[in-house]
Amino acid sequence: QVQLFESGGGSVQAGGSLRISCGGSGRIYSSSVMGWFRQAPGKEREFVALIRWNTGRTLYADSVKGRFTISKDSATNTVSLEMNALKHEDTAVYYCAKGVQYSTYEVDYNMWGQGTRVTVAS
Repeated sequence: QVQLFESGGGSVQAGGSLRISCGGSGRIYSSSVMGWFRQAPGKEREFVALIRWNTGRTLYADSVKGRFTISKDSATNTVSLEMNALKHEDTAVYYCAKGVQYSTYEVDYNMWGQGTRVTVAS
């Protein structure tokens, strides 16, 4: 059973950068998809980015494309999200999740971390 743990959240000024990471206990199988989602105050949780573990294929939400980069480290079972040119509207709790479908839908992910808060001051 894989458990996920996020780290690296915090506060940053608009235009700044932040890197958040997600570690997994247990093995992440090559067929897995690792995703990042976020939930802003008063809003529904939304897809941010995903990466397929075996191919490294990635997908991004339009709102973060060109600013955020998802990456993986197979040696440490870690997936990271590098966030640049942050905007106030990026403020949210960020969750990592594991699934098997190359999907932007929450229902296709069966393992979730506890979330890490990112606050972007305008």
